[in-house]
Amino acid sequence: MSDTTATVARAAEPTHAWLITLQYPVHNGYAVVTHNGTLTVASGGTRERAYLDIRDWLTQQRPELARGNVLFFSLEPYRL
Repeated sequence: MSDTTATVARAAEPTHAWLITLQYPVHNGYAVVTHNGTLTVASGGTRERAYLDIRDWLTQQRPELARGNVLFFSLEPYRL
């Protein structure tokens, strides 16, 4: 398992923090990876759109994750 911090959008101060754990097939079984980062969600944005944007960004960085199954996903407001 590896932890990587990534920012999906950099245009403004982040509005949300995210964490996702994926399981994906490898030659001898499965691997699990966890990534986290921040996201700036536009006014009127949805949780589904944020999830899809994060998955798209991860797939661009690591194409093997396109076949991954989500084990955990969290999207929370950035500020306490």
